[in-house]
Amino acid sequence: MTGVARYLPMLGWARAYDRSTLTSDLVAAAIVTVMLIPQSLAYAMLAGLPPEVGLYASIAPLIAYAIFGTSRALAVGPVAVISLMTLAAAGSVASPGTAEFVAAALVLALLSGLILLLMGVLRLGFLANLLSHPVVSGFITASGIIIAFSQFKSILGVSASGETLPELIDTLVGNLPATHLPTLAIGVAATAFLFWVRKGLKPLLVRAGMAPRPADLLAKTGPIAAVAASTLAVVALGLEEAGVKVVGEIPQSLPPFTVPLFDAELWGRLAIPALLLSVIGFVESVSVAQTLAAKKRQRIDPDQELIGLGSANVAAAFTGGYPVTGGFARSVVNFDAGAETPAAGVFTAGGILVAALFLTPLLASLPVATLAATIIVAVLSLVDLKSPAEIWRYSRTDFAAMMATIFITLIAGVESGVIAGVGLSLALFLWRASRPHAAIVGRVPETEHFRNVRRHKVFTDPRVLTIRIDESLTYLNARWLEEFVLEQVAEHEQLKHLVLMCSAVNAIDASALESLEAINHRLADAGVSLHLSEVKGPVMDALERSHLLENLGGKVWLSQNAAFDAAVASADRLEDAQRPPDLWLARGLI
Repeated sequence: MTGVARYLPMLGWARAYDRSTLTSDLVAAAIVTVMLIPQSLAYAMLAGLPPEVGLYASIAPLIAYAIFGTSRALAVGPVAVISLMTLAAAGSVASPGTAEFVAAALVLALLSGLILLLMGVLRLGFLANLLSHPVVSGFITASGIIIAFSQFKSILGVSASGETLPELIDTLVGNLPATHLPTLAIGVAATAFLFWVRKGLKPLLVRAGMAPRPADLLAKTGPIAAVAASTLAVVALGLEEAGVKVVGEIPQSLPPFTVPLFDAELWGRLAIPALLLSVIGFVESVSVAQTLAAKKRQRIDPDQELIGLGSANVAAAFTGGYPVTGGFARSVVNFDAGAETPAAGVFTAGGILVAALFLTPLLASLPVATLAATIIVAVLSLVDLKSPAEIWRYSRTDFAAMMATIFITLIAGVESGVIAGVGLSLALFLWRASRPHAAIVGRVPETEHFRNVRRHKVFTDPRVLTIRIDESLTYLNARWLEEFVLEQVAEHEQLKHLVLMCSAVNAIDASALESLEAINHRLADAGVSLHLSEVKGPVMDALERSHLLENLGGKVWLSQNAAFDAAVASADRLEDAQRPPDLWLARGLI
C-alpha cells in the first residue's frame, strides 16, 4: 500500500463489501456485543473505574480501529491485563474512585495512543519481536493470577487491597471472618456456572442435536445468562437490602466528549507506565491478530497495527474511556462467528451504544460478585501452567527468564513485572547475540558438503581449519570472534590455512570488520593464511569498500569445497618445498 491507502486499510476491504459480507459481519457483531457488555463493565471495575467507562471504551475505539487497523477479526476494547496495568498506573497518582483517578486513566489512554501512533509512523512494529514469548507468557500468567485473587474480595463480599499477590492474600485472609454469605453464594454459583458453560454446555447442546459451531457460539454467551439470573435473584429476593453489593445506577448517555487533563507533572509521572502499557498491549494484540489472520491466509501489517491501536486509544481518551487493545477471547469469538471485515467492530460499537442508551437501567441491580466471577473465569484461561515444563525441557535460559518474570510480577507488581520482562528479553537477546554458534567443519566423504566435526564423520586436514560462523558479525560478538579464532589456532599446531565459512553471515558491521582485520594480522604473524568462503553478495559489497580484502592473507572463495581443496594443495606444495633435496629425488620430483 502507498499514499493514503497505506494509512487507511479500510479503503481496501470497503471496495469489495457486499450483502453477504454485511450479513456475516452483523451476525458476528451481535454475538460479540452480547459477550462484550458484561466484560466491559467488569474490566472497567477491575481498572478501578465506574462501570460505564467500560461501555464508553467499547464504542469509539472500535470505530477508530476499523478505519486504521489491518486485522479483519481483531476485536478491540477493554481487556484484563491492560485494566490491571491501568489500575496500577493511575493508582500511583490518585485513589481509585476519585475524579483525579478517572482523569489519570484518560491521560494514560491519550499517552498510550500517542506513543503507539509515533511508533507506527516510525515503522517500529518490529519492536514487538524484542519481547520473547516465554517472557510475555510469564507476565500474562502472573497477571492472570493477580487479577483472579483481586476479585476474590468481591466473591467473598469483603474488603481487600494490594497490587501484589502477597498483599492480596494477606488482606483476604485477614478479612475472611467478615465473609458475606449471600454474596458468597452468588459469587460461587456464578463462577461454577460460567466454568460449566465454558466446558460443558457445548457438548450438551451437541448431544441435543445442535451443530458444533452454533453450540460453541451459544456457549460463549454464558456470561449474559449469569448476569440476567443473578440480577433477577437480587431483585426478587431483596438481596441488595441484605448487603449484596450491586453495580448501581449507570448513566444512560452517549459517550461524553472528554479532554484529557494537560498537566506536565502528571504526564511525566505517567509517561513510563503508558509506554509499558503500550508495548504489552501491542504485543498481545498483534499476537492475536497474526494468529487469526494466518487461519484465513491473510496478513496484517504490524506498523499499521500500531496506528490502528494508537487511534483507538486516542479515541478512548476523548470519549470517556481508558486504554484498550485487542482481546483474545472476544477476537476468537468474532472470528468464529464469521466476521469478514473490521466493519463487524463498527456494528459491535453500535450495539454497545444501544446498550449504553437503553439497557443500563436493567444493570443497576447486577451484583458485583457476578462481574468478579466473569473476570475470574476469563483470566484463568490466560494462566498457562503447562508452558514452564515444556520450556524447561527445551531451553533452560528461556525457562529462567519466564519464571523470573512470573516471580517479579507476583511479588513486586505488574509494572515491575513489565520492566523486568522487557529487560530480560533484551538481556537474553544480547546474551545470545554475543555468543553465536560456531562449528569446526570438515568435508563429508565423497561429497562437497561440510558439516560439524562433532556431529558427523568428516574428512579434515590438520594443516587446514574451517570455522563456520552461524550468525551475523556485529559489535556484540566481535570480541568473541577474535578470542574463539585465536583459541582454535593455538590448539592446531600444524595449521597453515584458516577458512571462515560465511554462508550464514548476513552482515558484518564496522566493529566486526576491525576484528577480522586484527585476526588477519595476527594469523599472518603466525604464518597462517586467512581465507573467507561463501560470502553473501551484500556482505561482499561491504567488504570491497574496506581495506580487508587488500591485506587478506588468503583469498575469498565462492565455495567452501574450493577453498578447502586449494588450502590442502597449498599446504602440500609448502611441505614439498621445505623437504631436503634427497627426499625430492626419492619422490621423483627432481
